Amino acid sequence: MSKVEIYTWRFCPFCIRAKSLLEKKNITFTEHKIDGDDNARELMMERANGKRTVPQIFIDDKSIGGCDELYELEKEDKLDLLLN
Repeated sequence: MSKVEIYTWRFCPFCIRAKSLLEKKNITFTEHKIDGDDNARELMMERANGKRTVPQIFIDDKSIGGCDELYELEKEDKLDLLLN
């Protein structure tokens, strides 16, 4: 199974939506809550090629983008391929 990581803020609706899809698919993931943590945010931005928005989602250390990109992969039946 692939390693999935997601950078989030506590009350971000897009973060909640992305986590909901991962949970619905029974995907185990590591959540990095970056509320007020400048160091964690900087690390996220480095890993995400400068992207500042949350969520930022990584599968096997590869940035796939945010919530919209996650749902697009699911819609195109490509998410499961990345996860296996």
